[in-house]
Amino acid sequence: MNVISPGAALVNHSPPRQSVQRFGDWLRTIRFQVGLALGMLFLLLASSVGFTLYELDLRKHDYEILNLAGQLRVTSHAMTQQARNYLQDTPTDYEAYNRDLRLFYGDIKNNVALYDKIVDSFQARRLDSELTGKHEAIYCTWDDQSKSQLAHTAGIWRHYRAGLFKAIGDDLTQPRLNYAAEFMVANGDELIDASNHLATAFQTMMEGKLALISLFNRIVLAVAGVLMLGLLALVYFNLVRPLRQAIAGFERVARGDLGHQLPVRSDNEIGQMTAAFNRLSERLHALFQLTDRIGQGNTLDDTLRFAAEEFRGFLPVDWVGLFFQSPDGSRWVLERQHGTNLQRLREGADFSIGNGEVNPAAPLNIAQLRRYNEADTGTLLAGLHKQGFGSATLLPITGSARAKALLVFASRQENSYTAEHVEFLSNVAGQLTHALDKTVFLESLVVAAIQGLAKLAESRDPETGDHLLRMALYAAIVTEELGENSAYGGEISAAYIREVFQFAPMHDIGKVGIADHILLKPGRLDEEQRRDMERHPAIGAEVLRRCEAQVNGLGYSIFQVAIEIAECHHEKFNGSGYPSGLKGEDIPLSARIVAVADVFDALTSKRPYKEAWPVERALALLDEESGHHFDPVVVAAFRRAMPRVMDVYDRHKHV
Repeated sequence: MNVISPGAALVNHSPPRQSVQRFGDWLRTIRFQVGLALGMLFLLLASSVGFTLYELDLRKHDYEILNLAGQLRVTSHAMTQQARNYLQDTPTDYEAYNRDLRLFYGDIKNNVALYDKIVDSFQARRLDSELTGKHEAIYCTWDDQSKSQLAHTAGIWRHYRAGLFKAIGDDLTQPRLNYAAEFMVANGDELIDASNHLATAFQTMMEGKLALISLFNRIVLAVAGVLMLGLLALVYFNLVRPLRQAIAGFERVARGDLGHQLPVRSDNEIGQMTAAFNRLSERLHALFQLTDRIGQGNTLDDTLRFAAEEFRGFLPVDWVGLFFQSPDGSRWVLERQHGTNLQRLREGADFSIGNGEVNPAAPLNIAQLRRYNEADTGTLLAGLHKQGFGSATLLPITGSARAKALLVFASRQENSYTAEHVEFLSNVAGQLTHALDKTVFLESLVVAAIQGLAKLAESRDPETGDHLLRMALYAAIVTEELGENSAYGGEISAAYIREVFQFAPMHDIGKVGIADHILLKPGRLDEEQRRDMERHPAIGAEVLRRCEAQVNGLGYSIFQVAIEIAECHHEKFNGSGYPSGLKGEDIPLSARIVAVADVFDALTSKRPYKEAWPVERALALLDEESGHHFDPVVVAAFRRAMPRVMDVYDRHKHV
């Protein structure tokens, strides 16, 4: 399989743009989306666990804070209660006073020092290890309520402390314990309340933090639930449901519903799988439809037309041609072609593939058809480029009934064919081979039948010689010229040209129904004999109509153009011909063409009753009868095609 592409510059996107495109494609993949969702779930849960562990670790510090706040409450209660006890049992002698000085006054100093240290630590937001017993200091954070209450409690304590020491006096060896006790009892409840409120504020703050942890975990759980639902929806809509649809699609295809298509809703991996399934289904459908359609083809034209029509949905096809290898293996002869364009290669022409660089048995990519056109105008690739094709692919058909064959698909677009197109054609090569074998065989039978009928007519007329071959070639040349350079271009196909060439020799087949004494009479026919002779177009048409009816019953149509030629080749453009007196374009085009070719060859050929006319004299007669006997458009085309006509004349003349 060969892919031939022209040398037009490809449009290359810049690397950044390609990178952005690839990144965008990656973002749309299922693996990214699922991975992103799982990653978010992991990060969310990890952050939740981390935050909870961190907060729980901080709660250990909270216990220390609450413990110290509790010590403030205990200390404030203890100081007040000790003061009450002292007042109830005031010492009456120095011995008792010295005892209370050692005990009560010592407790006051210790409690004040402890309360000072705790309050100062709270305000500094740093709890030293000597307070907590930890190996390192604890740093605290307070909410607004705690900070406000701490400031209030610290203020009351400073007032309480200042008043207490004022009551004790400056003589620290002989402190005024009665005054101190009275002050402590009078102000103790306020300090107790402040200490209680501070402990309560701290406890509220701790409970708020625990509530925050609980709320955070609830939010994390809710978000995780949403993410999980989203992940499940993503998996269902992008994976589970498409897979179910794919399974159902495979089941339908397995039941014979070839060509069934699944909706492609995304371009991720599942979308790519679905697109691949659709391509597979299309190819299976195309293969079976192709097998069915080309099985209906009775001619090579049908086969090529069906192939072009069926393949057009899968690869670009503007033209398809069938080539057979010449006996010596050096050239490829164009046997048949089908295309959407009016221009075409000449059937029967032979080509080389191209400078020996293209091996039809091996894959090959060719950068430019143009360089083959410049290097060797006799190659197939040069011919394709000249006709305006931008790329082509060559498919070897090695099993054909006519030795090696080559099927060529061409497109006017440059760089049209890809490795996928080549693979597709390789997969259907077997079906094409069987179809070609069948149609080649059928056409061989048709050609043999036509040649047999033509020989039958020739055997009744000793004057024909090579007349049938020459006039058939002339007719084909003129038909091809009309197809390329006239208003009849839309009507004239390669198949039509071929049918004119094949059936032109049958124009006088009706003479088999003319009596020998008339057909073989050496002199001029009388009026009755001429009327009898003029019956031969109708006789020939009737014979061929019966043949056509027979093949129509088998589903074929072969002899329609032959009927037109046989019945109307003696009609004249001005309506004076026979057997029906048709005029102008009411006469079938094939008959108008054969009429010119037949008369020209008859005039330029030697007969027992006349010498061959010079070509110029024969052309002068054609010009003279243009618009009378002959169609002027056909005569003009004959004139334009004279170089090719003369080539046939020189090779096959009978003078």
